[in-house]
Amino acid sequence: MRCRVKFLTRVYLWTVLVFIIAKVVFMLACKPDSMGDLWQVITHGLSLDLSTALYILIIPFLLTMVSVWWKAPKTIRRILIGYFAIISFAMVLAFVADTSLYPFWGFKLDASCLQYLSTPTEAMASVTTGYLIVRLVILVILVILVFLGYTHPDIPLLPSRHRLVETVVWLACIPLIVIGIRGGLGESTTNIGQVYFSQDQFLNHSAVNPVFSFIASFEKSASNNIVYHYMDDEQCQQIISEYYNTRSEDADTLLNTQTPNIILILLEGCGGTFTDIGGRTDITPHLNQLSKEGVYFANCFGNTWRTDRGTVCAWSGYPSFPSISVMKIPSKSRTLPNIAKTLQTERGYNTSYLYGGDINFTNMRSYLISGGFQTLVSQDDYTAEERSTSRWGVCDGITFETLYKMATETKGPYLIGYSTLSSHAPWDVPIKKLDDEILNAFYYLDQCLGSFIQKFRKTEAWKNTLLILVPDHGIPYKEIGENTRLMNHIPMIWTGGAVKEPRRIEQVCNQTDLPATLLGQLGLNHDEYTFSRDVMSSTYTKPFAIHTCTEGYSMYDSVSFVNYDMISDRVVVEEGANTQNLMQRARAILQASTKDLNER
Repeated sequence: MRCRVKFLTRVYLWTVLVFIIAKVVFMLACKPDSMGDLWQVITHGLSLDLSTALYILIIPFLLTMVSVWWKAPKTIRRILIGYFAIISFAMVLAFVADTSLYPFWGFKLDASCLQYLSTPTEAMASVTTGYLIVRLVILVILVILVFLGYTHPDIPLLPSRHRLVETVVWLACIPLIVIGIRGGLGESTTNIGQVYFSQDQFLNHSAVNPVFSFIASFEKSASNNIVYHYMDDEQCQQIISEYYNTRSEDADTLLNTQTPNIILILLEGCGGTFTDIGGRTDITPHLNQLSKEGVYFANCFGNTWRTDRGTVCAWSGYPSFPSISVMKIPSKSRTLPNIAKTLQTERGYNTSYLYGGDINFTNMRSYLISGGFQTLVSQDDYTAEERSTSRWGVCDGITFETLYKMATETKGPYLIGYSTLSSHAPWDVPIKKLDDEILNAFYYLDQCLGSFIQKFRKTEAWKNTLLILVPDHGIPYKEIGENTRLMNHIPMIWTGGAVKEPRRIEQVCNQTDLPATLLGQLGLNHDEYTFSRDVMSSTYTKPFAIHTCTEGYSMYDSVSFVNYDMISDRVVVEEGANTQNLMQRARAILQASTKDLNER
């Protein structure tokens, strides 16, 4: 029996040691200046590591029990060797994926990464071939090292001479393992939030075991139906009706026509961090200038952190959700209203959409077609040489030329949607103006935009065109992350000859407010956009904005800001005196919007 105990103890301790080493590597790779907090990360994360290691111990434990009776040592050894090979690969894959994805995503590995495997080319477009090769080599080496740590020659195989006694002992151990996996006898079970200890989210994330994070995330992503229930439905509806309405009354007029040609450009990742909102005048000078020449919504906030979600927010005025993407659920997304569908139905607009990448990525094609776009232009419409100008597809310099052609040749009235893509990792753009590759990519986007505006402004089509510029989302950059106000503060600019005069709109608003505000200006009903508000209407008296990400939400109004982490169930950042009211609104929105989604 002693040799079996020794074997299981060694397997368990080796697993825990591997988890700890993975934390060290994660911190070194993602934020080496945080190594002074390594000990706290290890000690706070240990409870989750110990629990996760018990999951991995289950099969060796059961085989050890079997070996007490079963006279088949070679078979048991083969099963164990195969199991350790699989476990070694799975663990290392989780470590490498977590460490590689974190700088891009800003949160720990979870099941959401599987949503991108249906289009692997696009999923890997954010990185170079060299980057992938290095990770593959590291993966192979680490799998071998972890595997060798498991396959010690002293694996107990022979049947025991005290079978009944040993069997009773092993059976008695099962409840202990279950309790260890569960995290104790209390009501609360093992969860990611238990390891959070710091106001610095990176340290909390470093303490989280990526294997557990990945497994635990399946529970929330197993169904398209998500439920947030914080209050009774009557109270929830009262809050929603108070802060959301579908009326446009006595709205200020921003346009000189109610039937303009419309071009709506989603600027990839171009949050306020890179514009004059964040005090930068050197990266996006053309965008900054346009904010002075047109209607500038100076306090607009993005609803979400990913393109597929931000696209739905902008076109359908529909909220984003922490754990799922509506665009990836065609049965739901096809039921949403869309600016394109409304303009096509009500005013006979010709509708088209331009994207230089794979328009099948994240079910974008399904969403756009069901949303009323009659013509789609994507990377498939370009030459092989043009498609090779960016890892994501056709670079912005080329697609802006396509946009110019569409804007000057399409019969009006028309609506053209356009998603840029060059300002996205791996930041491979055809110019080198700034040393920082991220800033350089946004500078390139701005140069492409400026060239297009300069050229388009000289045409006859400009006079009757409304050009709307709004980012799909912001991105984390250096110290600017989800728990800051700046990351999700995005510029929304309306320009073009259809704009009556320059205006600066100070009200706090959301990306999702674009449809109601636009349709209100065009004199069209927008009742079906239940989560979109007309910012220019006299009914818009209680401005606020909400943002959700995979771990929680942020709420904003003119004087307060709160960032709430749903995993650790705590406020991360709290500014101003109105945060409790903001949190109540956020919970009502999550409850009402998920109820609406589940009923679609």
